[in-house]
Amino acid sequence: MRELHLADEAATAALAAALAASQPPRAVVHLHGDLGAGKSTLARAWLRALGVTGAVRSPTYTLVERYPLAGGGEALHLDLYRIGDAGELEFLGLDDSDARLWLVEWPERGLAALPRPDLVVSLAVEGEGRRCRLDADTDGGVSWLAALDAGRRVAARS
Repeated sequence: MRELHLADEAATAALAAALAASQPPRAVVHLHGDLGAGKSTLARAWLRALGVTGAVRSPTYTLVERYPLAGGGEALHLDLYRIGDAGELEFLGLDDSDARLWLVEWPERGLAALPRPDLVVSLAVEGEGRRCRLDADTDGGVSWLAALDAGRRVAARS
């Protein structure tokens, strides 16, 4: 578990870039937080850090947005706030996805139909910024957080 304070949108973008740089070849991330906590901001910055160009739309109404990645495969950004039952995910065509990254907002609404998260990111408003907690939920997630820490130590020395 890691806890961070994100003072502003630039700090959120820096965290997203660090997570993108250290992520494993395939990763599932659950994004938790109240409305306005910064889940979509983090997801958008993460996708940009992976090289996604053009419009990065919020999946609030579409439920899922797919983004091709430069290295192959795709990233999925899901917003499950509007689903009533996890069974609704069956109609999104996610089973055949070549997803290298799943960014899932409001995962608790579709938990039974989602892959287990490698990383759980919890965001909360804290003053003018955000409090961010990173929890590993798989062995891959534990390795990911270790790689993130190593990258931050190297960046701090530079």
